Amino acid sequence: RLVCERPAPPLCARLCQLLGDFPQCLPRGRKLSLAFCQQLVRSIAHFQSQGTREAELRLYVSQVTQVSALLRSVWKAEPDTLLPSLQELFAVISAADTSFEPSVALASLVQHIPLQMITVLIRSLTTDPNVKDASMTQALCRMIDWLSWPLAQHVETWVIALLKGLAAVQKFTILIDVTLLKIELVFNRLWFPLVRPGALAVLSHMLLSFQHSPEAFHLIVPHVVSLVHSFKRDGLPSSTAFLMQLTELIHCMMYHYSGFPELYEPILEAIKDMPKPTEEKIKLILSQSAWTSQSSSLPSCLSRLSGKSETGKTGLINLGNTCYMNSVIQALFMATDFRRHVLSLNLNGCNSLMRKLQHLFAFLAHTQREAYAPRIFFEASRPPWFTPRSQQDCSEYLRFLLDRLHEEERTLKALSSAKSSESIMTDESQAQEAVHKTQVFTEAPCVGSEERTLIEKMFGGKLKTNICCLNCKSMSQKEEAFTDLSLAFCPPTSLENVDPKCMEHSEVKDDYMVQSSTLATSPAAETPLNNLEVNHGWGTIMNEGTIEDFSSEPSSENTTISELKVENNGDMSQSLVGKNTLSVTDLLNYFLAPEILSGDNKYYCEKCASLQNAEKTMQIIEEPEYLILTLLRFSYDPKCHIRRKILDNVSLPLVLELPVKRATSPLAVVSGGWSVGVEISDTGENLAKKLKPSGADEVTCPQLVPYVLSSVVVHSGVSSESGHYYSYARNVTGSGSSGLCHQSTALSLVSPQDKLFTEESPCTVVENELDTEMPREWFLFNDSRVTFTSFQSVQKITSRFPKDTAYVLFYKKQNSTCGFNTNPANGLWVNGDPPLQKDLMDAITKDNKLYLQEQELSARTQALQAASASCSFRPNGFDDNDPPGSCGPTGGGGGGGFSTVGRLVF
Repeated sequence: RLVCERPAPPLCARLCQLLGDFPQCLPRGRKLSLAFCQQLVRSIAHFQSQGTREAELRLYVSQVTQVSALLRSVWKAEPDTLLPSLQELFAVISAADTSFEPSVALASLVQHIPLQMITVLIRSLTTDPNVKDASMTQALCRMIDWLSWPLAQHVETWVIALLKGLAAVQKFTILIDVTLLKIELVFNRLWFPLVRPGALAVLSHMLLSFQHSPEAFHLIVPHVVSLVHSFKRDGLPSSTAFLMQLTELIHCMMYHYSGFPELYEPILEAIKDMPKPTEEKIKLILSQSAWTSQSSSLPSCLSRLSGKSETGKTGLINLGNTCYMNSVIQALFMATDFRRHVLSLNLNGCNSLMRKLQHLFAFLAHTQREAYAPRIFFEASRPPWFTPRSQQDCSEYLRFLLDRLHEEERTLKALSSAKSSESIMTDESQAQEAVHKTQVFTEAPCVGSEERTLIEKMFGGKLKTNICCLNCKSMSQKEEAFTDLSLAFCPPTSLENVDPKCMEHSEVKDDYMVQSSTLATSPAAETPLNNLEVNHGWGTIMNEGTIEDFSSEPSSENTTISELKVENNGDMSQSLVGKNTLSVTDLLNYFLAPEILSGDNKYYCEKCASLQNAEKTMQIIEEPEYLILTLLRFSYDPKCHIRRKILDNVSLPLVLELPVKRATSPLAVVSGGWSVGVEISDTGENLAKKLKPSGADEVTCPQLVPYVLSSVVVHSGVSSESGHYYSYARNVTGSGSSGLCHQSTALSLVSPQDKLFTEESPCTVVENELDTEMPREWFLFNDSRVTFTSFQSVQKITSRFPKDTAYVLFYKKQNSTCGFNTNPANGLWVNGDPPLQKDLMDAITKDNKLYLQEQELSARTQALQAASASCSFRPNGFDDNDPPGSCGPTGGGGGGGFSTVGRLVF
């Protein structure tokens, strides 16, 4: 009767001490004993400490220990009472009654439960159909709370066993909810030495098994550094031992979820003195800790959304391995001039891909959401051969996207022109209507170049390939448009102690294909060369299986090899091999290097009517507004039949000077909006004459066009089929930033060999000024996350995270306005982006209202959930089927290491 009255801890402890001294007074018989044990469990659940001082707390713990000791003696004397007592214990901790929170003193009972019962009890508990998910979630959360009980033993063993049991029956919803709800509390227990061992064991299991999303790990990341510093200050042997365990855990998690340098940099700095586990050990730990089964229908656990980050930028939600698209879209969006052109287009009533891109750009610029889900654009822009929900090559996606936009605009222009020419306009209003139709894709502020598409204006350049027969000196030329240049890595072993001029191509570039994405230049042209592949070994240009021979007729335009070269090839070889870190300049130099076609790769000269040794050179004759450079990091391994990734670090110059060889003839046509006529020094002229190939009588000196780095798309991982993409970007307008324009002229007068192949170049000074004068101008776009970063972080990314390498680079040409601000009265381009059209503005306003309603609904729902003791954390405002925001478990550092979960979306 007394126990049923729920006595306070002091009275209950005195009673239990009395019964312990006089066991003959204990209730006898199975029924009475069972009722007594169950009621005693209920009484412990009501215990609360009456004080907060240490002495009071010690007394409280000793009282609870006395009560639990009596229960242990009863269970030992009458084993039949143990299982019903445990059922009563589970009923207490799984109850959804919010008016009563069971005491953590129940943790004192766990040490008295025989460990041999774990397997049977956990299997019974996890497979019982009468135990609802909400009850199991509640019980597991309260068991994790028991880690706070100072004298608890084996609590972590039971918690981990229950977590493993739920994973075995694939109850992932409970595991996800409990982990996200309790991971921070478990981490917080590490501050207290008395409960630290159990807390660290549970924390390790929760993190290492939660392998489908970085969300749980990222919840504790902000607190890691302060805890590490606390451990170091302690200086106790136990603290040092725990710090080593924690460091190993952190390294495993950063390895598994690489691709978040902005979060991990402070942690790496804090634990730099601690030993780092080997990659093999990390892989072993992760593979042993993974949930036994990973379901493709794993419930979504998107981060709970809040307002925009302090950057003011909007993230893109990962729709299931769509980081390749997200990183490219953010880089295009941050190409300020391109974004403003797209937003200014008048596309009302048009259901084109450009219209969808405009819609996406408008939401990225004006939504109040932290992250936007680009479902419509993804479905419209995904190449048909891309398998949904699998990782893809972002460079391939970018080429496809730009080509689609280009072809679509060209087709619409042709259709509009045809319609307007067929109809006879007699009224002035009709004429104006026709003009409007033909300018569907022509933005009002841009003057001239209406015949060129927007993609051509922004990203289009021209390459000229020259082949000079070394026998008859005849010159063959071919011009191709490009939207990006793909730069191969120069194989250093092939260049050592060998003169490249005398080398057969098969020794140098067999496995390094140089590609450039191309565009057709007129509606009447043949099928566009979407992916021009220049195979230096065979001296031909391949287009969809056909081989086009170069004309052997000498061209009227005499050209030289690129001035990007140094005076002799020996210097070239040394400069490429001698540096530990290649630069983008080196790769561009290699791309434009002259090549000798000899041996099996001889060139068929029509004039000689035979195979002859020849020299091939490539020159840029028209530069784009935005120069896109793709570093060819994925090379095919014929032995293993896989695409391996080249992990070499490549330094990224903030300022890049592109050698462009324009025709010197006054009749030469120069693309509208591009600056010409920059003076070239005598030194450069003399150098160009030295480099003149045989058969050329005149020299066209290259103009060095300055570009500034705008965006960098980074691939994290070791394979093109796996990993994660994210991008660095900053706002760069046509006029440049931070005083670059004042120095570009001086830079262009420096001898190219001094500038491109010396460790200290004038560009370095400008780079430092650019970065110091524009604080917080760089952003890191990582799917839904957008944070501030710095150019130093961009430069150091591969040295700090070896699997994270720059892949696609966007450079913006300086001193070019690209047609903006040509009409001062217009006023659209003076400040920021152009005003949106009414339908776009209405759509964004509507969605922002919806977002506020979702936030209010979310708050109400969470209040109701708290009232019903539910621990479900589902985000509001998005479909429950949305996959979480990042890519595969091998994302980044792991790249395909686990065959059992390859290409799993997380």
